[in-house]
Amino acid sequence: MIYTTILVQLDIDAPATPRLIFARQVARQFEADLIAVAAAEPSALVSPSESSPAVAEVLRHRTLEIEDRISKLKEEFLAIAGDNERASWRAELDDPTRAVALHARAADLVITGAPAAAAAGDFRRTVDPGALVLSAGRPVLFAADDLASLKGERIMVAWKDCREARRAVVDAMPFLRNAKEV
Repeated sequence: MIYTTILVQLDIDAPATPRLIFARQVARQFEADLIAVAAAEPSALVSPSESSPAVAEVLRHRTLEIEDRISKLKEEFLAIAGDNERASWRAELDDPTRAVALHARAADLVITGAPAAAAAGDFRRTVDPGALVLSAGRPVLFAADDLASLKGERIMVAWKDCREARRAVVDAMPFLRNAKEV
C-alpha cells in the first residue's frame, strides 16, 4: 500500500497553517496529491417547527460567517500549496464529519488534529474524532498543531493478534517502510 492522495481536514475555528504545512510535508514525503477540506454546518439551535424570520436571519448570518471563514482558509491553503497542480481545495456547508468522510473516498490517508478549543464539542463546526475514524474508511492520522514534520525514523508497533491490529499495521505500512527502525 502507498499513499497517492492525502486529505487534510481544516477546522474553521482554528488557524490552518500548521496543519497544512504538516500535511504538505507528508504529501511530499510520499509524492502524493493533497486535498484540503473545510466544512461547517450553520445552525440556529432551534427546533425546525420554530421557523420565523428571526431564525432565518440568524441562519443567514451564520452561513455568511462560515462562508467568510472558509474563504480565508482557502487563501491560507493557496498560499501554502502555491501553484501545485497536485493540490486541490474542497469546502462544504455541511456536517464536518460527514463532509470529510465523503471526501475521504478520494484519499488514502486522512490528516486531522484535535478540534479547536473554540469549537470543541460543537460538531457542526469541527469533526467528531471518534465518528471520523469509524466513518472515513481510511486511516486517520491525528497531528499536533505544533508538529511541522513527521520524521518517523523509529516506529514502535504495539501488537495484539487481532483484526484491528493487522489492519492498523497495513494502513501504516508506508510509514513503516520509510522508518530506519521498527
